[in-house]
Amino acid sequence: MRDSALLGLRLTLGGYLAVHGAQKLFGSFDGPGLDKTGVGFARLGLKPGKAFAALAGGSEFAGGVLTATGAAYPVGPLIVAGTMAVASLTHADKGPMLQKGGFELPASNLAAAIVLIGTGPGRYSLDRLIGLRLPKGLTRLTVLGAATLTAYSAVQVVKTKRTAARAQSAPAATATTEAAPAQTSAA
Repeated sequence: MRDSALLGLRLTLGGYLAVHGAQKLFGSFDGPGLDKTGVGFARLGLKPGKAFAALAGGSEFAGGVLTATGAAYPVGPLIVAGTMAVASLTHADKGPMLQKGGFELPASNLAAAIVLIGTGPGRYSLDRLIGLRLPKGLTRLTVLGAATLTAYSAVQVVKTKRTAARAQSAPAATATTEAAPAQTSAA
């Protein structure tokens, strides 16, 4: 039962992430494609936008395929977790619920990826079928690379959101300051 549940989780998470990646990279499944996605990524502070869009799309696509097939464990779920951590931060200012543009979906995907990192792919996996087990050194290198890219991307997103928030609040503060003397002199 456990192995069947892990297979279902891997196929669902991996399949959807691979589709999201294909939308970004190739415009498949009614997706925007790399150029339009790159513009959006640049607005998030991930510059050059097209390069970061390719990285995110490639991470979703490759991480999704590896997760769905249970190949090269734990690379797929690690890639997915890093990508979803950044996606969660990207949507954090809109709150937790998806209908308001919030982080519900990426956070759910992140949780599922963490479960798969902790449990392994299960018996019904490509790794088990062909007898593949990644060397510990390669696994450590993958964790280090994923953590580094995730941290860098997260910092860029947070910095850009803070700058945008300051820019939005500056005109409001100026308007309040200018309005205050007018109210005082009228009294």
